[in-house]
Amino acid sequence: MSAPSTPQSAPKVTEREARQVAEAAREQSWRKPSFAKELFLGRFRLDLIHPHPMPAAEDVQRGEQFLAKLRDFCETRIDSARIEREARIPDDVISGLKELGALGMKIDPKYGGLGLTQVYYNKALALVGSASPAVGALLSAHQSIGVPQPLKIFGTQEQKDAFLPRCARTDITAFLLTEPDVGSDPARLATTAVPDGDDYVLDGVKLWTTNGVVADLLVVMARVPRSDGHKGGITAFVVEAASPGITVENRNAFMGLRGIENGVTRFHQVRVPAANRIGPEGAGLKIALTTLNTGRLSLPAMCVGAGKWCLKIAREWSAVREQWGKPVAKHEAVGSKISFIAATTFALEAVVDLSSQMADEDRNDIRIEAALAKLYGSEMAWLMADELIQIRGGRGFETAESLAARGERAVPAEQMLRDLRINRIFEGSTEIMHLLIAREAVDAHLSVAGDIIDPDKSLGDKAKAGAQATAFYARWLPKLVTGPGQLPRSYAEFHPQGHTDLATHLRYVERAARKLARSTFYGMSRWQGRMETKQGFLGRVVDIGAELFAMSAACVRAEHLRLTGEHGREAYELADVFCKQSRIRVEELFGRLWSNTDDLDRKVVNRVLAGTYTWLEEGVIDPSGEGPWIADATPGPATRENVHRPIR
Repeated sequence: MSAPSTPQSAPKVTEREARQVAEAAREQSWRKPSFAKELFLGRFRLDLIHPHPMPAAEDVQRGEQFLAKLRDFCETRIDSARIEREARIPDDVISGLKELGALGMKIDPKYGGLGLTQVYYNKALALVGSASPAVGALLSAHQSIGVPQPLKIFGTQEQKDAFLPRCARTDITAFLLTEPDVGSDPARLATTAVPDGDDYVLDGVKLWTTNGVVADLLVVMARVPRSDGHKGGITAFVVEAASPGITVENRNAFMGLRGIENGVTRFHQVRVPAANRIGPEGAGLKIALTTLNTGRLSLPAMCVGAGKWCLKIAREWSAVREQWGKPVAKHEAVGSKISFIAATTFALEAVVDLSSQMADEDRNDIRIEAALAKLYGSEMAWLMADELIQIRGGRGFETAESLAARGERAVPAEQMLRDLRINRIFEGSTEIMHLLIAREAVDAHLSVAGDIIDPDKSLGDKAKAGAQATAFYARWLPKLVTGPGQLPRSYAEFHPQGHTDLATHLRYVERAARKLARSTFYGMSRWQGRMETKQGFLGRVVDIGAELFAMSAACVRAEHLRLTGEHGREAYELADVFCKQSRIRVEELFGRLWSNTDDLDRKVVNRVLAGTYTWLEEGVIDPSGEGPWIADATPGPATRENVHRPIR
């Protein structure tokens, strides 16, 4: 029996329907405490992150042993310049990573994996990503969002037994969600999975499939149509990449990460056993979001590695390059950039290590912390790399190959900038992360007052919600007036004798958290149902929260290092300067909550789209080629050569 030949077309959805799909995929409840959630509510729960959580001794030993092997491999087997030049990771490098067990870093040893903790997995990614960001991306896409992670959380025992041993040692995996006309709006997902006996039949096209060109196994998100016996909805499947009907139609090329195997994958009448479905029908988006809760930590981990490298190059270069009779580092204009890189690298590592250890202990809900780490890490790493380019001057803009050709050290600073740029888009763009985190940050408000601003609710529902909201805010708002941040001796353990005073920064965080919560409440009171459209305001709220989280993590890490005798005094100094820099950014963001050009910008945008300013575009030549803005993704048989190349 064959499946229907004409698959379901992409659904047409309204903005409200799209939001409802995204909302349904959210994890609705909070079963565990969350430091960041409390922070957005104006409650500075330092007890949730201090004392700094510690890994078990056996986890440390296992992790350090693997890091030593991985470092040797990176130093002797990975040629970053060759990967950049040839735009491909050599097959022998990937084979070597398989032999090393790097494909199974997070997979349980009973399935052939290494069983590393999130902390050491991230340290490994930072290390290998510094050797080659393309290799780091391959390993991260395979383990953070590919087959292993969703199966670990949602897979059946049979699925784990069948696939995890392969993922740990031999098979590269990829995650396929995005489509040519579907990005962060999954309600319009067009790829279909039509039930047919004991199988599903997949039809559709997936875009930007990182690892897709070389993958052996795929996690595919597809829409199951509702029918008798089938709930339907977006559903996750494990799919064999060599299945008949799968064609990798293109290997995409980018401004950075030139070695990644990212492609366009077409599915035409691809049969997938029902036993390969992950979770129930309709649970695909929830599976994807849950996977990303910890999966997002891999990206900021590699940003930490980038920051460390930027600091090393800035230190070495600015000490030998002289201008006007002294090293450029001694000039304040350059020195401030070096200070920013050093302090930010310290804080970013603090954020990643703290979030990772909390993920390992599983005592806290870290969905907001992981999202903040991704947002903050990607933005700050880009800024650090940009500052390094400026410190290096013309040499920063020059390629490593060109530097070497004329006899100078081949420093790939411009490559680092290009490689890091995608992180502000990968796994949720900065703009999407702002909205995702903002939704979680205002969850408490919507849970009690959401019906008031919901146009579909009856007057009775609105009245009931009004009573609930009145009771909630009567209890909550008075708590935002005063707190420990106004007491001069609060957090005194963060001002040990002979060390820089970090207690003053924690008091600031406590005060700022209450101010942030009050500001969020004022915004909801002012805009009510229109709050969700105030993306500028919400983005600044989230950015403030990210800075406060980073300040908290930096202080907690400094105290941890002091107590363990590892560079405690220096850590206090770095935490202090980071917090002072961060406080300046926070105060600016608070000011811009209410003093900005958001409304004016909206008017200008409408005029731009209406063609009012086309005269401003005159006087230039557009070198763009011909073709549609979005490629045709009509389901059907492939018409292009299959460039899929599994590595064995």
